[in-house]
Amino acid sequence: MREVLLADGWQVPRIPLGDWFATAVDWLNNNVGPLFDAIDKIINGAVNGLTTALQWPPSWVMFILFALLAWALRSWKFGVVSLIGFAVADGLRVFDDAMLTLAQVLVAGVIATVIAVPLGILAARSNAASRVIKPVMDFMQTLPAFVYLIPAIFFFSIGVVPGVVATVVFSLPPGVRLTELGIRQVDKEMVEAGESFGAAPRKILTGIQIPLALPSIMAGINQIIMLSLSMVVIAGMVGGPGLGGKVFESVTRLQLGAGFEYGVGVVILAIYLDRITSSFSGRRTRRRTSRRATASV
Repeated sequence: MREVLLADGWQVPRIPLGDWFATAVDWLNNNVGPLFDAIDKIINGAVNGLTTALQWPPSWVMFILFALLAWALRSWKFGVVSLIGFAVADGLRVFDDAMLTLAQVLVAGVIATVIAVPLGILAARSNAASRVIKPVMDFMQTLPAFVYLIPAIFFFSIGVVPGVVATVVFSLPPGVRLTELGIRQVDKEMVEAGESFGAAPRKILTGIQIPLALPSIMAGINQIIMLSLSMVVIAGMVGGPGLGGKVFESVTRLQLGAGFEYGVGVVILAIYLDRITSSFSGRRTRRRTSRRATASV
């Protein structure tokens, strides 16, 4: 019997997973259309409004504002580097596109953070929820980034919105994971001390667990922002504006010089966002170390 099966080229029956997925997408598009229209309007309005705010002042004003923010959150040296970096971007004539990309990254990052942090808290406080959320995050993290664009384009057509939606889905997992990790690593004695004083679970969460887990949570937000930037560039392949769209246009037209200049703009924006977001967790850690040293003295 085994020889017969091998001779006939026996295979596992085909699993029509793709057909099921296409059917589900069709059903959602036909039955939840008004919701997608509302999401489209909200995201378009947020990106357009933020883009207008970032592009309205003269470019040199934005250089100074970015440099002052870098100085306040990190150091005067990074403030000077930021000023030079954005001046270079303007000299390459990619500053306006960088602001459009920044608007998309900020909108996607805020939406992803609003979803990821509560999910991470839920997973940290409930083992049952964690057993459900972790496999979903594993699936989302390992699925190729381009796959997210397919249903997003189907629901929202070409443009800004599918790129932002796909970016939110792509950047969620690290925010959820690091939020859960940070809260689970909080010293149990601190939690037990709060419980012994009769603090409610919500008070323990907001007064003990979240403040102590903040460096890990901020590291997750940093990863959300960086993944959002990488995905926004990929979204340029489906009509997303900004630096991503310009890079893809340069590649398709074999414009080596222009592609390199827009790539430099992406690098400048990525370094700035990475240093700014990572400074929040670093400052928090330094404050805690300082308080502990003062208490020990």
